[in-house]
Amino acid sequence: QCTYLEIEQAERTHAVVLSRPAWLWGAEMGANEHGVCVGNEGVWTREPLGEDEALLGMDLVRLGLERGSSAREALEVIVALLERYGQGGSCKEEPVPFVYHNTFLLADRAEAWVLETAGRYWAAQRIRGERALVVPGGWGALSPPSLTHTPPPAFAEGSRNISNQLSIGRDITAEHAGLRQRACSQGWWNGDGEFSFAEVFSLTHQPARMEAAKARYRAGKELLRQHAGHITAETFMAILRDKASGICVDSEGFRTAGSMVSVLPRDPTLPCVHFFTATPDPSRSVFKPFVFVAGLKPAPQVRSPTFRDDPAKKVPRFQSTVDRRHELYRRHQAALELMEKDQERGQKLLQTLQDLEKQGLEGMNALLAGTVAPRPEELADLFFDCVEAEMKFYT
Repeated sequence: QCTYLEIEQAERTHAVVLSRPAWLWGAEMGANEHGVCVGNEGVWTREPLGEDEALLGMDLVRLGLERGSSAREALEVIVALLERYGQGGSCKEEPVPFVYHNTFLLADRAEAWVLETAGRYWAAQRIRGERALVVPGGWGALSPPSLTHTPPPAFAEGSRNISNQLSIGRDITAEHAGLRQRACSQGWWNGDGEFSFAEVFSLTHQPARMEAAKARYRAGKELLRQHAGHITAETFMAILRDKASGICVDSEGFRTAGSMVSVLPRDPTLPCVHFFTATPDPSRSVFKPFVFVAGLKPAPQVRSPTFRDDPAKKVPRFQSTVDRRHELYRRHQAALELMEKDQERGQKLLQTLQDLEKQGLEGMNALLAGTVAPRPEELADLFFDCVEAEMKFYT
């Protein structure tokens, strides 16, 4: 059972960690036990939006992670389900529908992909280069980590970002079998010359939100270029916190809801490390490390409550509201208010949180460099312990 649709179950699914809007089944970003990471963003194209309930892009993120043991396999899962069931339905917990199509970033230890969709049609681009780096508005993945004292040359790295617009041009690695025929039949492409997915399927007149996305996309690309050849997890965290670029949003009724950075070593003997904020506005949040190991300790502090008569599941939907904030979110929200009211105390708290994050990063860098070998039970408790430490600072 996905957010709106019930689909056939897979014979086997993988363990996943998800950052998701609490009301729905899918996720905006996440990772699985095989080191696969997927994240999505909304996009508006020439294909009509489907208000009829189908699969959400966020459902496809989760399905790709649950059913794909590599980035390529996750991509194949997503496009097969997209072609079969379509995408549609409201993506927001409000009575007035908010509908969009989706773009995706997918990465594993070996490679990374961008997947962009327009209705049931799609195009995919494999990210070139020895190293694959991807950053959208609220999610980042790094493969493999640049944690040595001698960073590789810039040409050994490939970087890619997305931001609420089609960005795959002529460099298409794979596509929907009927993509170009659809473009011709609609009069969007005459069949001559090279085919550019972004040029052909983007709207002629962009909505205002798309114009803002263009500037954000260019800024993200430039930030990646500035750090080419020496990008680390800390680099990604800084980019995701950048307010001047619009990547980190906290105004006009929007706030970056959650952020994620993943370190995916090529060496299979090293664990993948996934950092989550689990709270909004990464500029005032703590990235906490999560590692897949046996016997993981649950972290109920970051799990949203469930409701017997959930307004997201009753038809007509969203006729009432419920408080879905988890405990860390509540305490973090109170801390944000303190930071805004009392700048001196707020600055001290922010410094404490930054120190906590630095400790986690140093520990994970040592783990990935092979200089420490924590016991499995320590890794099993890691994320829980980091959340608990953060909550203590809030109280």
